[in-house]
Amino acid sequence: MLINSVCIYCGASDAVAAKYKMTAGQVSTALARQGLTIVYGGGHVGLMGIVADAALAAGAKVIGIIPEHIRADEVQHTGLTELHIVPDMHTRKRMMVTRADAFVILPGGLGTLDETLEILSWKKLKLHNKPILLFNQDGYWDSLLALIDRTIAEGFAVPSDRALFQVVTDAEKVVTLLDESSIAQTGAVTGLM
Repeated sequence: MLINSVCIYCGASDAVAAKYKMTAGQVSTALARQGLTIVYGGGHVGLMGIVADAALAAGAKVIGIIPEHIRADEVQHTGLTELHIVPDMHTRKRMMVTRADAFVILPGGLGTLDETLEILSWKKLKLHNKPILLFNQDGYWDSLLALIDRTIAEGFAVPSDRALFQVVTDAEKVVTLLDESSIAQTGAVTGLM
């Protein structure tokens, strides 16, 4: 599967450490320099805004998808290649999945957690077979990884569920793993491809 677009899930809060903002810019720039289209939540604040601005500055196409009821809170980005205003969160998330060939999950809050668990669940259910990279900056996602391990240890999940995603800690490694020769996509999938 040739990867042409990457969905980036990340936080919309400005009240985060500068290191997270710097990484969001680095990851987005690295992907943009590979000619990849960036798909994201359509906001202009927090890491979301940084992701969009960095990709645009590097010459990438950026597709934003934002629900009508939260566009005021997240302050929609007005300089995108495409901005889709949708009626609800379900439509937003489904559209982000259908428009992306892979997913990169940066640090974020409850919304990012929701998107992360949903995209993992959809992959487990074979609704897609797209690469998912969890960017574990400074151990940010360690507790989530421990929880996933606990679900496996307690029998609620199976060990192969750990293979639904890969953990990365470096922007250039994201690019390497998304190279079509680095991640082989096999098997039949349905629904959201």
